[in-house]
Amino acid sequence: MHKDIESILVCEKEIENIVNSIAKQIEKDYNFKEFIMIGLLKGSMTFMADLMRKIHLDFPVDFIIASSYSGTQSTGKIQITKDIDSDISGKDILIVEDIIDTGRTLEYIKNHLINKKAKTVKICTLFDKPYRRRSSIVPDYTGMKIPDEFIVGYGLDYNELYRNLPYVGILSPSVYT
Repeated sequence: MHKDIESILVCEKEIENIVNSIAKQIEKDYNFKEFIMIGLLKGSMTFMADLMRKIHLDFPVDFIIASSYSGTQSTGKIQITKDIDSDISGKDILIVEDIIDTGRTLEYIKNHLINKKAKTVKICTLFDKPYRRRSSIVPDYTGMKIPDEFIVGYGLDYNELYRNLPYVGILSPSVYT
């Protein structure tokens, strides 16, 4: 375990099981249906890479970068720094996100894609903190509800660090306080 990790919240095997379960549900729901998978970078990259390899359907992928965080807190100001390249007009969209906290960024992105004339927009998240929600966002696919802890690993970061950890751990508060 990394020296800055207080404890492991989700081990590698649990993550693998969650990814497999979500992939099966997406396959069932999107069988015979075209969709575009859009990853919300950077946090979703590890989850999305594993998820897309487990979905045995043909689909294009794209990415969007948006953020409202500085350190451990949301600034409340959402910025899209890289928009999608695909024409999504009339298409079914599946947004892949690492974690939903307040939901403000995801709500902004969902509305952005709807304004680009997406037919439908569904949300897939690995982790959900529903009690911190400040928007009406409800994910269509959720891997796991988690406690109100600051987590890192498996793509999740603190100031761009810890994304490479193969598990999800609770970051020691001494690192960020």
